[in-house]
Amino acid sequence: MKKIAMSLMLASLVLVSCKDDKKKLDSEEATDTEVVEEVEEVEEMEVKKVTMTLASKSGSSATGTVTFTEQEGVVAMEATLSGLTPGTHAIHIHEKADCTAEDGTSSGGHWNPTFAPHGKWGAEEGFHKGDIGNVEADENGNASIAMKTDEWCIGCGDENKDILGKAIIVHQGTDDYTTQPTGAAGARVSCGGIIE
Repeated sequence: MKKIAMSLMLASLVLVSCKDDKKKLDSEEATDTEVVEEVEEVEEMEVKKVTMTLASKSGSSATGTVTFTEQEGVVAMEATLSGLTPGTHAIHIHEKADCTAEDGTSSGGHWNPTFAPHGKWGAEEGFHKGDIGNVEADENGNASIAMKTDEWCIGCGDENKDILGKAIIVHQGTDDYTTQPTGAAGARVSCGGIIE
């Protein structure tokens, strides 16, 4: 009789232990599921994108397309240009998305919200937030440029970073990265507003 009672006690302990283990496993699975759901949410981060067309200015035939894409706090710019004279041309972001003037001057000066000196992008001496740099047009007048930066944002509202409401200007000549405040890049041959 004692053996039967002992066997029953052992069996009930095993059952209780199994139930506790099952609860523990169910709890761990629920936690793992929650972690997976959190990871999936992180992977679905917002991507912002603005594509614009550049129009010819100052009697030129220069045109182009520029795309800005922002993801995880970094803005990528890709520009494809055509109709340029062969050689080096400056490309900048200017203050206003206004390309109504025939010579592109309605776009204002270089975008420079931090009041830095004009210079080459990334220079220790300083540079405008709109100082993209130079692009090389081939013998057919085609050129392209690509860059990435966390110095810009698309529609974030930070006046020191937000490129919406500004313009892309392609110049007739080369940015010398020295002459203040424009780099002596010459006439504005193409203009496009950065607008959604």
